[in-house]
Amino acid sequence: MTDRIETKFIHSTGVDPLTGAVNVPIYLSSTFHQKSLDSFGPFDYSRSGNPTRLALEETIAKLEGGTRGFAFSSGMAAISSAFMLLSSGDHVLVSEDVYGGTYRFITEVLDKFKIEYTFVNMTNLDEMANAIQPNTKVIYLETPSNPVMNITDIEIAAKLAKANDCLTFVDNTFMTPLYQNPLELGADIVLHSATKFLSGHSDIIAGLAVTKDEELGNRLAFIQNTFGSVLGAQDSYLLIQGIKTLGARLGQSSESARVIAEYLHNHPLIEEVYYPGFSFHPGNPIHERQAKSAGAVLSFRLADKKSARTFVEHLRIPVFAVSLGAVESILSYPATMSHGSMPKEEREKRGITDGLLRYSVGLEHSDDLVQDLNQALAQVARRNGLSIAN
Repeated sequence: MTDRIETKFIHSTGVDPLTGAVNVPIYLSSTFHQKSLDSFGPFDYSRSGNPTRLALEETIAKLEGGTRGFAFSSGMAAISSAFMLLSSGDHVLVSEDVYGGTYRFITEVLDKFKIEYTFVNMTNLDEMANAIQPNTKVIYLETPSNPVMNITDIEIAAKLAKANDCLTFVDNTFMTPLYQNPLELGADIVLHSATKFLSGHSDIIAGLAVTKDEELGNRLAFIQNTFGSVLGAQDSYLLIQGIKTLGARLGQSSESARVIAEYLHNHPLIEEVYYPGFSFHPGNPIHERQAKSAGAVLSFRLADKKSARTFVEHLRIPVFAVSLGAVESILSYPATMSHGSMPKEEREKRGITDGLLRYSVGLEHSDDLVQDLNQALAQVARRNGLSIAN
């Protein structure tokens, strides 16, 4: 009998073999005593390896079905380290609607190292295939994408990558291993901003990466140790604790997100709702094939910035903040938050308008969240001189 993923979240780290402690010990040590001049133990310096961090890395590798896991100081540190596998003259193919920080790294850092890039609409397989060049080494994608929830077929992208002798990197932050397993679909590296759903409590910054095979894992391990942007022992412990409750947290949040998406879709002030759980979402058939749920994040568009401002000012429950994936609902304004580093013309090309808002649904009661949305939208209608039925 194989344990289901929710069980694995709780028990993958096991118990401490020395004491039987049900929680992983926090090893707050930068260095480790060695018993011999000629032979070192498994740990020597915490940048190279720490027992608490190792427990986390082994856990995420198990959950994603990979060979090796790596814990970094942030999601961007994980993404940047993965891109360091490239060399000058290489080319990377990237989903055009990636997270703004990823866009910034690709356009302003990779460019300095003479690594070429092309942003493509990866919902269009022909466009993706035609953009591959002889020097393409990585196909990088987010699915669902941030913030307009476009869906890319991971399996097809990975097959296309293998046919052209390149790697597939997938940012799996929104879905987590609970709902989507890119390595099983052919991806080579799966990446997470573990700050988000995996942690779930808005208390740490962390990034994770998992490799599909040992050779690629060895290469990324070298980058991790050399670059040194590792996660500390205390934060590794907190992330392990967060992962244990992921199944319950994300399950409830995702169910509430479905209720909220349907409410917003039927509201006359909302121009569009971006939510892959809708049967009419263009990527829904692909998403249902490769993921187990629509997740807990959705975006929606009001008419303009004025309406968005009024809405934000009157919403009572969600935190208005950068980030997502926490026990508290978080409302974000992508144009100045997650994608503030992207030029306006590039944002608008991707559908990130001045009226777009992203909603990460937390654990509050869904009835309270809907009532809160309703009263805030009523204020938008009033400011705009409109009359709507409640």
